[in-house]
Amino acid sequence: MRQSNRYRGGVLLILAASILWGTTGTAATFAPEVSPIAIGAAAMGFGGLLQALIALRSIRVNCHSLREQWRILALGAIAVTVYPLAFYSSMSLAGVAVGTVVSIGSAPVFASIIERVADQYRFTRRWAAGAVLGIGGATVLSISEFVTPAATGDFDAQLGIGLGLLAGFTYALYSWAAHRVISAGVPTRPAMGSIFGVAGVLLMPIVLASGAPLLASWSNASVGIYMAVVPMFAGYVLFGMGLARVRASTAIILSLVEPIVAALLAVVIVGEQLPTLGWVGVGLIASSLMVLTIQSPLRDGRIIGSNRNDDLQIKDLLGGP
Repeated sequence: MRQSNRYRGGVLLILAASILWGTTGTAATFAPEVSPIAIGAAAMGFGGLLQALIALRSIRVNCHSLREQWRILALGAIAVTVYPLAFYSSMSLAGVAVGTVVSIGSAPVFASIIERVADQYRFTRRWAAGAVLGIGGATVLSISEFVTPAATGDFDAQLGIGLGLLAGFTYALYSWAAHRVISAGVPTRPAMGSIFGVAGVLLMPIVLASGAPLLASWSNASVGIYMAVVPMFAGYVLFGMGLARVRASTAIILSLVEPIVAALLAVVIVGEQLPTLGWVGVGLIASSLMVLTIQSPLRDGRIIGSNRNDDLQIKDLLGGP
């Protein structure tokens, strides 16, 4: 029973993070003169630095354990650094539809490959069914929302698709890296703070080179602050807590709720219209979530995560070692 509750708690944490991430697109519409790369780099960069700042005491306490995992931590930090640049560049070059479909749709596939190769995990039919429904729903939803690609030529489209695959791979990679470090016994807060803090430092040159429009008005600045504090900081705090309870491939499929939130906000706030095909995609993703939340996809009942994170609460991430 405790294992089942732990898994369900992880599912809820991942879903909460995905809801916060789903607000980024609508928030960005309030700063149209800021480039997507600048918004992505600033949000992930400052959000990562904030995670490191909050976790600084815990990082010091657990420095020995972190040193033992330095290779995985470095790999995760590099993946976090590359992800926003690849994702937003993909949408810019290949169009929002293609970039979103390739990035979101490929991440669960990359996650399953990484876990199979690195951890020798075996996946059940239930997980496979959830993956098919979730990836298919994300694809249908993205295609229904945007029908005109932004690419100006075949080369741009091909490059955009390649960057989308890179975004999907790096998303899967840093999720796996964070989960691996947490499973090795490092508490969630210093693990996530270290990975995202290093990535934040690496992203700062991009922010300095492209982020001037963020300071051009209070409106732009408020968008940047919101993106850094809410979706990127709070969202990834919740995501890290969830990764202590479910494995990376399942977490990534659950995070496919993000495009549902983005679509609903676009309809309610921005005034866009979601066609029938889009609602079909929403239904497929919802079906995927139902399949994955009925019970743990691990047939042998094992729950991923360190015992040091069994009773982790939000207050534990914001204070104390």
